[in-house]
Amino acid sequence: MSQGTEPVSVRILDREYTVGVTAEERDSLTAAARLLDARMREIRGTNRMVALDRLAVLSALNLAHELQQLRDEQARQQRELTRTLGELNRRLDSATDTPR
Repeated sequence: MSQGTEPVSVRILDREYTVGVTAEERDSLTAAARLLDARMREIRGTNRMVALDRLAVLSALNLAHELQQLRDEQARQQRELTRTLGELNRRLDSATDTPR
C-alpha cells in the first residue's frame, strides 16, 4: 500500500478482501463493496454453483452498463442545459439591444 493509505477489509460473497485506501475514500469503498456484494448475490440467486468469476464479470458488466447509462443521461442533460442557456442568452441580448 502506498503512503497515505490504510488497509480496509470488505466482504463480498462471504470472502474477505483487504484494499488500501485513503481515509477520505473509506466510506465510498465500503459502500461500493456492499453494492457489489448485493449485485453478485442478486445475480447468483439460489444457484450457488455459479462460478465466482462469472458472477464477478456479470456484476461488473451490469454496473458498467448502469454507469454508462448515467453518463449518457448526464451528457444529454448537459446538451439540453447548454441549448437552454444559449437560448436565454439570445433572448437577453435581443431584449437589451431593443431601444425603449
